[in-house]
Amino acid sequence: MIYHITTRDEWAAAQKAGSYRAASLDSEGFIHCSTWQQVLPVAKLFYRGRGDLLLLRIDESRLDAPLVWEAPAHPDPEKAGEFDETDLFPHIYGVINLDAVVAVASLRESQNGFEVV
Repeated sequence: MIYHITTRDEWAAAQKAGSYRAASLDSEGFIHCSTWQQVLPVAKLFYRGRGDLLLLRIDESRLDAPLVWEAPAHPDPEKAGEFDETDLFPHIYGVINLDAVVAVASLRESQNGFEVV
């Protein structure tokens, strides 16, 4: 399984559209995803102060779009935190078909970082 952090509004729009399309698909050519071990550090690095987050659990075997494991694609490499070029992240090169999303959970910030609820 791989994971993608999104907002409630973006997920609602995906359900109306019939597929999920992140803004990064247009700006970078792929949708950023994470392994389970990468989710909380990514949330801490990029999503602090957000109260509208969801975590999509994606079965990569169900994806219609290509999945490629690559080094981090941080817009500012000096602020990439604990990730470096040896960490591989799953990147989806296309929209996410909704039947590949097998679970959706809330992702909320807590005193100790983030937690999946």
